Order: sequence, then C-alpha cells, then structure tokens
Amino acid sequence: MPISVSVVAAARLHLGFLDMNGALGRKFGGLGLSIDAPATRLTLQPAENMEASGPDAERALALLEKATAALAPGKRYRLDIGEAIPPHSGLGSGTQLALAIAAALRRIEDLPQNVEADAALLQRGARSGLGAGLFTRGGLVVDGGRGADTMTPPVVSRLAFPQDWRILLVSDPASIGLHGAEERKAFAELPPFSEEDAGRLCRLVLMQALPAAAEADFSAFGAAITAIQAIVGDYFAPAQGGRRFTSAAVEALLARLAQAGATGLGQTSWGPTGFAFAPDEAEARRLEALARGAAEASGLTLAVVAGADRGARIDAVYAKIA
Repeated sequence: MPISVSVVAAARLHLGFLDMNGALGRKFGGLGLSIDAPATRLTLQPAENMEASGPDAERALALLEKATAALAPGKRYRLDIGEAIPPHSGLGSGTQLALAIAAALRRIEDLPQNVEADAALLQRGARSGLGAGLFTRGGLVVDGGRGADTMTPPVVSRLAFPQDWRILLVSDPASIGLHGAEERKAFAELPPFSEEDAGRLCRLVLMQALPAAAEADFSAFGAAITAIQAIVGDYFAPAQGGRRFTSAAVEALLARLAQAGATGLGQTSWGPTGFAFAPDEAEARRLEALARGAAEASGLTLAVVAGADRGARIDAVYAKIA
C-alpha cells in the first residue's frame, strides 16, 4: 500500500446549461471546460486521528469522514491541502475537492477508481455531470443531463481544447455565488424555461461551439459562448439582482472588454467569476492590460489561464524497501 497519495484537480468553467425545460425526460445538461489554474492540491496519508489542514480544511474533513465511512470504515487519515480552488467562485471547488479526496482514499486503499459513484456518495453533481467528467478527462465536455434514474449525469462529448486559446478570468473577491439552500431556493422560484430557448442552446452547442473547437475556429466559438451565456444569464437574472452576472463590477468590466473586441464573454455557474476567451496569449494579455486599471479600482482580480486537457493527477508514494 502507498504511504501517501497526492491529487491535483483542476478548476473548471461551467459555460452554460443546455435544457432547463426537461420535456424530453432529461434536464440541465451542460458545457464545461477544465482550466489549468487554480487547482486543488492535496495529500492523504494514514494517521492515528482524522485531521485536515490547509485552506478549506473544515469542509475537506467532513468530506473525508463521509468517504471513509463508506469506503474504508474504521481507518484514520491525515489530509494536507496545499492549495484549494476558491469556494463559491463558480470554479467547481466543492466537486473537485470531494472527488480528489475520494480518489486519494481509493488509491491509498487499493480500491478501483469510481468517480461517478464518489460523486453520488458525496452529493456532488445533483444537476451537472461536468465536475465528474472533467475530473476524469479534462478538456471541453458536454454532459447529457439528469434523467429519472441518473446517478451522475453522463459525459456525451469530450474534445481537446485548442492549445493556443486562452481565457481571461475576472474575479470579485467581495462577492460569492449562490450555493446550498439559497441555490435550491433560486431554482425553485425561477419561471419555466421555454422549449424554444432549450432548443437554441442545444443547437449553439452541437452545431457551433463544438465544431468550432474541433476546427480551432475561434471566432465561431467565441460567438457561440457569448450567445449561450446571454440566454442562460437572462434566465437566471431574477436570482442575481436582475443582472446576467452575480457581480455588477464583473459585468461592467466585461462590457468594457466587449467594446474592445473581446468575445466568448460570460459567467461560470453562479459566479462571481466572469471570463473572456482569447485566440492566443498575446490577445489575452492585451485584454488583461486594458482591464487592469478598472479591475484595481473595483477590487477585482485578473488571471490568464489555458485549457487543461487531462483529468486529475493521482500520484502514490511507496515506502522504500531496505
């Protein structure tokens, strides 16, 4: 058995739900992308007591205890978190943390990996299968939504993300996205979603965003993401203060970038993190430079990231034999 296991799990962008109508028997579905930063990095090792240290340690310890009770009852571990995706930022922090802990536990106990079962066990992926799919495979992923008997929504498409493309992240540390009871309340109070809009979203994904990514057609991809985000943002606006974005400051800054030629604009999940896509590093840095003054004045942070075309990395360390 390993004496310790380390896991690195990338953050993700949730680029939009596909069908919030559900008339065909499946609901939600979505388009998502793994990005190379930020990430959750943790190490698990046997210990005399259950303990966790580092960022988001309290949530991590609760997840570890739940996973251990199901997968390795009676065992004890120490969990060290070197880095954590910022919580409630729209970057998939909770799901990636949960799946990373479960993956480390399975590896250290020599159990077969089962990301879908772990997502269900740790109550991740209630609406979206993107977190589980991206944890396993990375890249640009579509999940097929939740049906009546779905455990974890299945991945129905996975493409490599063009290596040269970049994403400018615009984050608002003073704001947090809806989560928990507030998120459930928001979904319960939103109006019915039209079949026409659901059809439009599915067409934008299948007939524009995915082919554009496959052919590295940046202009078409950016236009598709902007259109998807407009439809989804308008639908969720009543739960976001009447705006397409959780953070008014992020929304204002992205509007300025749009005037400067940026495309592929939107908000990941409930935000508050927003994004703009760029065809290469140089254009991403140009947009970052244009945004810097307004970002500093509004207390926003900027980061240029790339797509991540692999799933989580799981590394085991074994004791040396004398």
